[in-house]
Amino acid sequence: MIDVVEILQHWHAGRPKSVVASSVGVDPKTVRKYIAPAEAAGMAPGGPPLGRAEWAELVRGWFPELVDARARSLTFPAIEAHRAAIGEMLKTNTVATVHQRLRDESGLAVSATSFRRYVWAEFPETADPGKVTVLRPEVPAGEEGQVDYGFLGSWADPVTGKARRIWAFVMVLACSRHMFVRPVVRMDQAGWVVAHLEAFAFFGGVPRRLVSDNLKTGVIKPDLYDPRLNRAYAEMAEHYGVLIDPARALKPKDKPRVERQMPYVRDSMWRGRTWTGIGDMQSGAIRWCSEVAGIRSHRSLEGASPVSVFEAVEAPALIGLPACRFELATWSAPKVGPDCYVKVGRALYSVPWRHIGSRVDARETDRVVEVFVGTTLIKTHPRIERGRQTDWDDYPPEKIAFFMRTPTWCRKKAAELGTHVGAVVADLLVDGALHHLRAAQGIIGLADRHSAERLDQACARAVEVGDPTYRTIKGILAAGTEVDRAQPADAASSAPAHLHGPLSLFDGLARHEEVAG
Repeated sequence: MIDVVEILQHWHAGRPKSVVASSVGVDPKTVRKYIAPAEAAGMAPGGPPLGRAEWAELVRGWFPELVDARARSLTFPAIEAHRAAIGEMLKTNTVATVHQRLRDESGLAVSATSFRRYVWAEFPETADPGKVTVLRPEVPAGEEGQVDYGFLGSWADPVTGKARRIWAFVMVLACSRHMFVRPVVRMDQAGWVVAHLEAFAFFGGVPRRLVSDNLKTGVIKPDLYDPRLNRAYAEMAEHYGVLIDPARALKPKDKPRVERQMPYVRDSMWRGRTWTGIGDMQSGAIRWCSEVAGIRSHRSLEGASPVSVFEAVEAPALIGLPACRFELATWSAPKVGPDCYVKVGRALYSVPWRHIGSRVDARETDRVVEVFVGTTLIKTHPRIERGRQTDWDDYPPEKIAFFMRTPTWCRKKAAELGTHVGAVVADLLVDGALHHLRAAQGIIGLADRHSAERLDQACARAVEVGDPTYRTIKGILAAGTEVDRAQPADAASSAPAHLHGPLSLFDGLARHEEVAG
């Protein structure tokens, strides 16, 4: 009504109708339509001036349909016949449900939009101000991309014959409405990031801000002011210089340009088509984005195609792709087990024993696995597909002596300590090397408390008495009898093999003398 008043004021001031039409931005026929009642009433340009309120009152009389929905609606009379029933049902049901029941049960042949308009006019208390949509201003070129992730449908895999659920990753540039679609079987953490990388490659650049869906693989904790992003997603954003601005949870109007496209993608790209595999779907989606969705006449672009607007204004405004390739990483939060291992992917990796029982962050790439506590890197391993990656330095020294002092190491170390030490250790490790490994390690360990010369003599003494065991050699050293060679070699050779310490040694020699006597 304000536009009609303005038209009449311009005309009454003496401006030509063509100039009025150009000034207010309407068709000349529209100007003639609204001026006709004034001319019929004998009014002419240059007459006595009228105020806005006076013109408005005249317009109400000439064009009641502009202010009264009843006067311009052909459906209100049909709905009015059910007024009482509508008022009663609105107490317990929504407007959509009331319309559906009247349509199905009473034969009301009006659209849901006309019915809702009637209800809001006649029952204003039912209007929900929270459902009012505020038109968003246009987004500058290259500033924003909107991301969504939705279900496409089921697909019968021709190889396995099984039905698989297919999902679609969709990114729409807010200015040009040019879109990228990638069908996937599942959207895990790596798949989510890869889909973004493919979208950036498709557009040949990156928008400065991404309004993303709150998928857990991208946004760990939705928050209006401080959302917590998945670390892989955050690394990608940092590499490309893009701001991730997740939409509010359960607020699809935060990213309307991509939300509106999901039904279109599902209907035009997906339904009624036959696919041979996931790769065929993804390449077909690329072709559809360029050759179908990209060249369609878009109402929001005043009939222009998304591709034409993209190439003209948005492509030059995007952030250029970086020269270095982004290294895709997968993050996880394993717990350090009592064996000092964390599970990353399908393999186990050792970490320093001080972190046993702690929750750490693991970053897995194609080449390496890195383990962090907070922001501190505590371990790096080459990545393997399966099995264990072990660094023995991650264990306490006293816990790994058995594994570090191998039979080969024991033979070499014993030979360095003396001929008889080497002979005793070599004899222990001839058969069942691992079974006697601790005994061999123990004999070598006696060199930490006694000199190599004494240890070699003690080993020689133990061989003479026929009991070259750890406990016997330790007893000989404790008694200091490693240099006692009073007994002949043949007598010593028949000594019992259970000498443990000084008393055991002398008792064994005494028993040997009794037998010899």
